[in-house]
Amino acid sequence: MTTVTRFAPSPTGRLHVGNIRTALHNALLARRAGGRFLLRIDDTDAERSEEHHVEAIRRDMAWLGLVPYAEERQSARLAIYEAAFERLRAAGRVYRCYETAQELELRRKVLLGRGLPPIYDRAALALTEADHAEKAAQGLAPHWRFLIDRAEPIAWDDMIRGPQAFEGDRLSDPVIRRADGSWLYMLPSAIDDIEMGVTDVLRGEDHVSNTAVQLQMFTALGATPPRFAHEALLTGSEGKLSKRLGSLGVDAFREQGLEPMALLSVLARIGTSEPVVAERSLPALADGFDLATFGRAPARFDEAELLRVNAQIVHAMDHAEARDRLPEGMDEAAWLAVRPNLEKVGDAHAWWHVIAGDLPAPAVADADRAFVAQAAVTAEGIAWDAEAWKTLTGALKEATGRKGKPLFLPLRLALTGMDHGPDMAVLLPLIGRERAVERLRAAG
Repeated sequence: MTTVTRFAPSPTGRLHVGNIRTALHNALLARRAGGRFLLRIDDTDAERSEEHHVEAIRRDMAWLGLVPYAEERQSARLAIYEAAFERLRAAGRVYRCYETAQELELRRKVLLGRGLPPIYDRAALALTEADHAEKAAQGLAPHWRFLIDRAEPIAWDDMIRGPQAFEGDRLSDPVIRRADGSWLYMLPSAIDDIEMGVTDVLRGEDHVSNTAVQLQMFTALGATPPRFAHEALLTGSEGKLSKRLGSLGVDAFREQGLEPMALLSVLARIGTSEPVVAERSLPALADGFDLATFGRAPARFDEAELLRVNAQIVHAMDHAEARDRLPEGMDEAAWLAVRPNLEKVGDAHAWWHVIAGDLPAPAVADADRAFVAQAAVTAEGIAWDAEAWKTLTGALKEATGRKGKPLFLPLRLALTGMDHGPDMAVLLPLIGRERAVERLRAAG
């Protein structure tokens, strides 16, 4: 059977880091099995769903390289939900209710006060057709609940959490349809998984109780449930998922100049027993993706680790890959010279300014001024080739007796304005004789 997974975001906001992780894992699960990864836009909430968020989801997934095999819109599938709903209604698996949110909250508090599970008491099941007619005459429309079969065992072998079991009498019959006729998440999601041939549902552990209920929905609709896997939720380096981290979207990572594969490399491995490795492609990530490596402990998202992985990817990037994002005039030699010092591709702009820009004279120590001035004179007279740095420092060492840090550091500072950076043997020929002499004179 072909493996089919899905990512089902609601277009009520931008994709955040937790969404990205879910989408990635479903894409990798399908890719490794040679299956299909689907995108389903859960836009049944017409009041909160916005089209510009749909476009943003598509744009963000394209930037990440998570290209779905196909896309579905729940708003285009309402007739399918209606037909399935009528089947459940005929089978007595859905029923009408009228309680307000305030009434339900009061009942919940009473049950909690008695030490009982705060589940719906099914009071609406006692209503007669005459009662329903009276409600209708009062202008009250019902909302609908799915009737859980409390005699049916609810159990499944979770692909991450292992054997799972729920008692039906500790679950509340979920509201599946509002009084205005609009749908809530639970039933349309199960119907779509059936109709779209989804074989594997991989999502966060906060959906475990939803799965218990949806398993009965699959059975009530005469369908074989998909396999389920529930992964631990993300936390930040401080031990919990902060609001700031939880709201970090694809646009934020993109604006920071991070590589998509850096983000995906981190999200593919955190929460597993495997080390985070900077991979260059989705197929490489898929090769190492295995649900058996996922643990139950929260998955810690460390932004420092993300930057480290990003730097590793940049350090392996050739000039052709980076060219469109580099400053004008930065050729392959300059890219290779500065690449080991970059955390992000965008950092190359600052180093290109060091090579080819106009730098203010650095604050050289008084004890080094004469030495730097002498270096300017020496630089004018040496051969300016790939060995220029070796020739310059060799001549100055012989003339002044300086060596080590006292020899090299004042020159680096005068030539680049920095006390650290790329190898000067590679950098100096790129700076050029005229610019180098000018900088040494200004510093001296």
